[in-house]
Amino acid sequence: MLTVIGCGNLNRCDDAVGVIIAQRLQEIFKDKNLANLHIYDCGTAGMEVMFQARGSTKLIIIDACSTESEPGTIYKVPGKELEELPEASYSLHDFRWDNALAAGRKIFKEEFPDDVTVYLIEAENLGLGLEISPSLKDSVEKVIDSIQQEINNFYS
Repeated sequence: MLTVIGCGNLNRCDDAVGVIIAQRLQEIFKDKNLANLHIYDCGTAGMEVMFQARGSTKLIIIDACSTESEPGTIYKVPGKELEELPEASYSLHDFRWDNALAAGRKIFKEEFPDDVTVYLIEAENLGLGLEISPSLKDSVEKVIDSIQQEINNFYS
């Protein structure tokens, strides 16, 4: 099973890129009838990422990042490099997808995917708003194309 998960907040400008890409991929693949392809918009719910990834053989996560690089810069990173167990807390509000990768691997063991790829797009604006910055539009298209190719390769 291949799972694609978009993360982010649609109300925070460029933070929405992961969700927007996941929604676009859902549209692209909705009539393709590919067995065991799951594409989710998990928003900001890190715990949801952990549960949706369970049982997958390949996992792709898409999100925005803020590293002070050029807006629109695309990073394609192996998930193992980004896994991080969460700080001890009584709140799940701070449980992010990087925490979900580490916790999911620890909890679900062999039921959690080893093949994890994370696409990150450098944000320009993470303030309140409903539109992504023009500087990210080409990057969104490139990531969509790259993930489409990964999906097609998975099923060929």
